[in-house]
Amino acid sequence: MNNEFFSFELIKTDPETGARAGVLHTPHGDIETPVYMPVGTQATVKGVFPRDLEEAGSQIVLANTYHLYMRPGDELVKKAGGLHAFMNWNRPILTDSGGFQVFSLAKLNKITDAGVEFSSNIDGSKHFFTPEKAMQVEENLGADIIMAFDECSEYGFTHAQAEAAMIRTGNWLERCYKYHEGQNRPHQALFPIVQGNVYTDLRAESLARCMPFVKHGIAIGGLSVGEPKPLMYENLEFLQDKLPTDVPRYLMGVGSPDCLIEGTMRGVDMFDCVLATRIARNGTALTSRGRVVVINGRYKEDFTPLDAECDCYCCKHYTKAYLRHLINVNEMFGAMLLSLHNITFLHKLMKGLRGAILGGYVRDYAKEFYGKYGGEGKWEKTSVLNK
Repeated sequence: MNNEFFSFELIKTDPETGARAGVLHTPHGDIETPVYMPVGTQATVKGVFPRDLEEAGSQIVLANTYHLYMRPGDELVKKAGGLHAFMNWNRPILTDSGGFQVFSLAKLNKITDAGVEFSSNIDGSKHFFTPEKAMQVEENLGADIIMAFDECSEYGFTHAQAEAAMIRTGNWLERCYKYHEGQNRPHQALFPIVQGNVYTDLRAESLARCMPFVKHGIAIGGLSVGEPKPLMYENLEFLQDKLPTDVPRYLMGVGSPDCLIEGTMRGVDMFDCVLATRIARNGTALTSRGRVVVINGRYKEDFTPLDAECDCYCCKHYTKAYLRHLINVNEMFGAMLLSLHNITFLHKLMKGLRGAILGGYVRDYAKEFYGKYGGEGKWEKTSVLNK
C-alpha cells in the first residue's frame, strides 16, 4: 500500500531464485533493494563517521529502541528534533521495537499479555513495556520505519512455547497498529513481524495474523538466533511464495556475506546486522577472498592492502601490517578502518547482487562470489545454487 510518504517499486524478480530488485521510497530518500543496513545501536554506527557511511554507500541505518530509551531517553531525542537531527543523519532510519533486547539483555521479571516488566541492564531500575509504550518510544525517536513490539522466542523452545509467543506477538501487533493509527503519523511506516521460531506451521499462522496490518513492509524475526543455517533457510523458503510481493521484506539480524546472498535468493529485500563492526573491533575483515584476521602473525610484514578488489579508504591507504599493529596496540583507528572496510564490502556485495538481478545472472554472481570467498557456513550444502 502506498501513501504520499512511502511506496515500493518492485522492478524485477529473478525467475530462477525469486531474488528481487526494487526501490523503497521514504520521507528521507529512496532505498535501492536488496539492501544491507548498518546498525547504529546507540544512534551511531560504532567507529564510523556519518559522512564516511554515506561515501561507503549506506542508504539507511538502524537504531535500537531499547538502548535509546534507556540512554539518553526517547523524550530527550524528541526534544532534539528526532534521531535524524540528533545524530546528523539525513537519510532513512529504521528502529526496532526493543523487544529483542528486552528479552535478551534485560533481567526479566514478568511477561504477560499486557506487556513485559523488566529491570534495566544498566542500573537495575524497573520498567514496563507495552505495545503502546514501544510505539510511543519509537514515535519519539522519529525513525522512518518502525517495528511492531514482538516476543522473540529462543531457538530450542518447544512448539507449545513458540506458539504462545507467536500468539502474544499477534495480539500485540493489533495493539501496536491501533495505537499507531490513532497518532496520525503517516510519515512513519510500521512493519509487522512474522514470528514462529523454526516451526513452519506457526510461521504460516503468524503471517496470516500479520497480513491485515501489512501496509508498507513486513519483517521476519526470530531467525539467526542460534538455529542451524539450514533451518533458517528452510523457514525462508517456506515463507517465500506466501509473503506479499508489493512491499519490502526485511530479515532481521542477518548480515554475514553468505546469509545476505542466500536470503536475497530466497526473496528477502532488507537485512541488518552488527557483524561488520563487531568483528572489526576484534581485528577481522571481510574480503573478496574470505575473512582476514589481521592480528595473525602472518601479516606482521604484509605490506599489501586488505583486499586488492576494494577501493575503500582503508584499502587505498593502509596495509595489513599497519592494521595489525593498530589492533595489537588497541588503537581505535584500527577498528575504525576495519569497520569502514567491512561496511563498504557488504554494500558492494549487495550492489553486485542488485545488478545481477537486473541483469539476469544471479546464480553466476553467487557462484563467482563463493568461488573466491570460500565456503563460510558450508554453503555448498545449503545454497539455493544446489537446488
